[in-house]
Amino acid sequence: MKHKKIKALSLFSFLLFYACASTGTPTGGDYDITPPVFVRSNPAPDAVNFSKNKIELFFNEYISIEKPSEKVIITPPQQKMPVIKALGKKISVELKDSLIANTTYTFDFTNGIVDNNEKNAIEGFTFAFSTGDIIDSLMVSGILLNAEDLEPMPNTMVGLHENQADSAFTTLRFKRTSMTNDRGQFRIRNVAPGTYKLFALGDQNRNYKFDQVTEAIAFHDSLIVPSFEPATRMDTLRIDSLTIDTIKEIHYTRFTPDDIVLYLFKEKTDNQFLSKTERPNDHQILFHFNSDNGLPPELNLIGDEPRKAKDDWYIPEYSPDKKDITYWITDSLVHKQDTIHLEAHYLKHDSLMNLTPVTDTLRLFVRNRATAKKNDKKDAEEKIDFLKIDFSTKSAAEVYDTVKFEFSEPVLDLDLQKIKIQQKVDTLWEDRHFPLVRDTLNPRLFYVKNQWRYGEEFQITVDSAEIWSIYGKWNDSINTKFNFSKEEDYGNLYVKIVGNESSGFGQLLDNSEKVIRTSALYDGELIFEDLNPGKYYMRYIEDTNGNEIWDTGNYSEKRQPEHVYYFEGSFDIRKYTDYDDNVWDIKKIPVEKQKPVEITKNKPAVAKQPRSNQQNQQNQQQNTNTNRSMSGGGGAGRSLQQNMPTRR
Repeated sequence: MKHKKIKALSLFSFLLFYACASTGTPTGGDYDITPPVFVRSNPAPDAVNFSKNKIELFFNEYISIEKPSEKVIITPPQQKMPVIKALGKKISVELKDSLIANTTYTFDFTNGIVDNNEKNAIEGFTFAFSTGDIIDSLMVSGILLNAEDLEPMPNTMVGLHENQADSAFTTLRFKRTSMTNDRGQFRIRNVAPGTYKLFALGDQNRNYKFDQVTEAIAFHDSLIVPSFEPATRMDTLRIDSLTIDTIKEIHYTRFTPDDIVLYLFKEKTDNQFLSKTERPNDHQILFHFNSDNGLPPELNLIGDEPRKAKDDWYIPEYSPDKKDITYWITDSLVHKQDTIHLEAHYLKHDSLMNLTPVTDTLRLFVRNRATAKKNDKKDAEEKIDFLKIDFSTKSAAEVYDTVKFEFSEPVLDLDLQKIKIQQKVDTLWEDRHFPLVRDTLNPRLFYVKNQWRYGEEFQITVDSAEIWSIYGKWNDSINTKFNFSKEEDYGNLYVKIVGNESSGFGQLLDNSEKVIRTSALYDGELIFEDLNPGKYYMRYIEDTNGNEIWDTGNYSEKRQPEHVYYFEGSFDIRKYTDYDDNVWDIKKIPVEKQKPVEITKNKPAVAKQPRSNQQNQQNQQQNTNTNRSMSGGGGAGRSLQQNMPTRR
């Protein structure tokens, strides 16, 4: 009995202790937010007279290397890529190419070295050695921006050429290279004294030279002469965000130039060729060209009887850029054929970029035509396939809108009297007669030519079967009403431009950087009237050739892309308000700091944060709740919970 009592008491004590103890899952501690730390290497950093073929780098924790063939930049470039491996806390580099005598080599690992657990990267880690008695130590740095929208361009090669011939960029490998980081910043290290040309290259084939027209490039207009100078900077140590502890004067060596801005662009490729042909349905033939040079082509039907004109069997429709052409087949004897056999005569660029006449023989047919006919017949029994009319205006229209309508198919001679336009005057609808203008590229598109006024209300009415397409379709009855906003619903914005060197134009943008309105510079001012209330951003393009579009650059012509500037803030437009006291000096702020972060796509990366105390408290609370359920809500469990902070 005595032993049984001891066992019972022991069991009761164990259960009581179990109820009071925390039995939750371990939290694992704080997140690791610290990147690996370089410890030592063989050879030592900046070693001279190195002649071996193996390099070892040691770190303070287990590491891995991501995409070494992409993220590791070796300069001068080697013909054979070395074997780069991560082994525990070590990186091993085995060279497969011979080394150049009396040369400084740099291995730029960019952000490729990460720890095994949280993938924290060492940003901008480089390792250098020399095969001679001296290691070069100069540096060139700056930022690479996309020329059209000033976005920082990450992971793009930047390089120096010692050879100053224009052909060096297209025929020779870079002398020194680096890669931009996630903010577009670059540092080309271990540069020897001398004079260089500076480039950026979206190197698609990894050969360190510009040899494909589709590669993005940038080039600096001036020669680069690396140098250094002693400098000082003030370093502020704070106790907290409001209290300064000490201000120290730090002496350092400044390597120049360190403020270079490069503008990345792709050259306009006007290489003309026929990229695609198709026949999506019985009535259409589509031609897709790479450019609009030498268009339109001449089409000849093969096996066709002589015609009065070669183009009497189709109506052409051009895309806005004129590179794509849709041929609407008007001759029923042609569009009823299962296969159309024709010759296309057009101009094409040869290998020397000369436009030469060529002839393509084409056989065009509709895929799954039998199935399409069966489905068409079934649908026809259920509903009429009307000629569709798409009106651009909605019920609430803007005074700056163009009222236009587009038919789903080309129409026969359009009688304007069958399209009734009426204006509401008081409570009555009065007829109005406005000219209709056919679009010069799209034969299905028409515009109503009129200057609309604030607050006016209109309706457009078309009776059923008043308009017929060339394929026998007719319209359903249509009645659409729309009214224009009142003057007091709008705001007006006027901005004086200072610092420009040529003509230009401004663009208002929304928060997704979509262009809302464009205004040409007139008498030094951008005018944006009748704006809907809202928040707008602005950019300005120096239009050097006056064609009212942004133009890219060209390396062979030594022509930079047209300069783009961003207003550093935004404009909050309210109803019935004029904003006419705005002066914008487009060069007051460095261009790399102009673009508002709200519309910048490549935003600065958010640093990892340690696991919050609140999260730890939540984990402890969950553990406590588990204890309470296991103890049946006993006093010990309640006492523990009362002392626990809770998450709010």
